[in-house]
Amino acid sequence: MNTKLKRKLRIAVFVENSFEQLFSMRLTPMNIIAVVGIVGLLVVAGVVALMSFTSLREYIPGYPTGEERQMITSNLQRTDSLLREIAQRDRMISDIRAVVSGELPAEAFDRDSSVNLRPVATDNIKFQRSEADSLFRLQVEADEQFNVGAITDRQEPRRLEMVFLHTPLKGVITNKFGDSRSHFGVDIAAPEGTRVSAIADGTVIFAEWSLETGYVVQIQHEGQLISTYKHNSKLLKRAGAHVKAGEVIALVGNSGELTTGPHLHFEIWHAGVPLNPENYISFE
Repeated sequence: MNTKLKRKLRIAVFVENSFEQLFSMRLTPMNIIAVVGIVGLLVVAGVVALMSFTSLREYIPGYPTGEERQMITSNLQRTDSLLREIAQRDRMISDIRAVVSGELPAEAFDRDSSVNLRPVATDNIKFQRSEADSLFRLQVEADEQFNVGAITDRQEPRRLEMVFLHTPLKGVITNKFGDSRSHFGVDIAAPEGTRVSAIADGTVIFAEWSLETGYVVQIQHEGQLISTYKHNSKLLKRAGAHVKAGEVIALVGNSGELTTGPHLHFEIWHAGVPLNPENYISFE
């Protein structure tokens, strides 16, 4: 078998009329097999390259087209955004419940480095009232019994009209309260990076990014009052942080899908009802 493969063959081309030799080549069966094998490998490699690096691969059965791949990527991004929105919503609801019940949001212990509070067990703490303290209390109660100016523990809450609210941002109002559907606040145009201030003392109950309104801050104030600041470029406070009236909490931006330029979307909610901020705050 090896002798036949190595046997030399001569291939020649002659002119039919004169038998003049035009071309000749000496080959062996092994050379012919090698040449055919190399040509076959080159053809296979070329087909694989065309299918891998050109648009011809879309004609392979079961291979997704460019539109299908783009749709898959878009669906994955939307799913990730929805999961993040759901987690942020659940965290916000938990924080609001904690603030309404008079407690500090759970994340404030871990996320706010300025707050280093830890719950302390008070079950084993016992206070003993001394005899001198008891006599002093009886004396004060007797002196104040008929004093009409004495302060009691039950004080009526102040009305919202009597509370001074700090201006969150000075600027031009481009979209007023109720101008469009579900527009529960006002849009204040201002250069990007302008400081946004808290309208009153309170506790930050939400400070996160959302898909539609970008970076958002929500503050719980006394008297069932909540203020909301949307489309910021940067947040300067975290959930659980206590802020003062006029303190800078964020910077004006253009974040989120529902925005057309740098501005602040500002809302005021009282007892679950949206209020027109222009009735209580001057933005000029």
